[in-house]
Amino acid sequence: MIKYIKSSKLRIACCALLFAGVSTLAYAQTETAATDDNVEAVVEASEKSFLSMIAAGGWAMYPLGFLSMSAFALTIYNFMALRPKDFFNEEVATQLGEKLSEVDIEGAKSLCEEHRSPLTRIVKHGLDSVRGGQVDTALFHQRLEAGSGKELAQPFVIINYLSIIASIAPMLGLLGTVSGMVKAFSSIATVGMGQPDLLAGNISEALITTASGMLVGIPTMFFFFFFKNQYGKLVADMTMYLDDMYGDLVHGMRVKGSSDSTNV
Repeated sequence: MIKYIKSSKLRIACCALLFAGVSTLAYAQTETAATDDNVEAVVEASEKSFLSMIAAGGWAMYPLGFLSMSAFALTIYNFMALRPKDFFNEEVATQLGEKLSEVDIEGAKSLCEEHRSPLTRIVKHGLDSVRGGQVDTALFHQRLEAGSGKELAQPFVIINYLSIIASIAPMLGLLGTVSGMVKAFSSIATVGMGQPDLLAGNISEALITTASGMLVGIPTMFFFFFFKNQYGKLVADMTMYLDDMYGDLVHGMRVKGSSDSTNV
């Protein structure tokens, strides 16, 4: 449902709430109480606090905490960066198409310089192929493709970091699990079953790191696919605009060529 939220501030708020909820589920102190009107005694059980759970999780909790904060920061960044208005302006795109259909190369270049965006930078890269007043439409198209590859590569690199975190976090959790279980069996081999509290601490470390790794990885993977789909839509829109501009230039060149032939 996040994709239907139009306001960027609301999107950021939803993202923050989701990660806050994940962190709360992973670490926050919870208390349960069972009460009965017919029973005088009340039994209360409270789980470990935030800091004690981190300590119980062992060394793996520190890299997992770093990955969690990195995923949060990358999610906020992508919500702010992957907005259509930051890639293209429909009004400017329409004006550029008109300039190109009139073969007004200098006017199109000036418009690109005045309204800088990924779309105008790509078109400017294509217009730089026009030298001496000679327009090579095939070269213009090639430079559009090269420019779009350069401009659109960087946003996806940032999105891809979420995939890396989503893959590493559960693996770190499993590594912490293995570490905890090794300690547990080491304790059994050393002191036997006479100290169940020591054994329980090692098993607790194993379970906490597994859960933490999954709680970091699952929402991160969700946001990776969410931003990947959003990025794909932006790329499709950009490609459509660039193809239209190429068609406008080709049409303008044909009209100009036919008018020159008529004048001759």
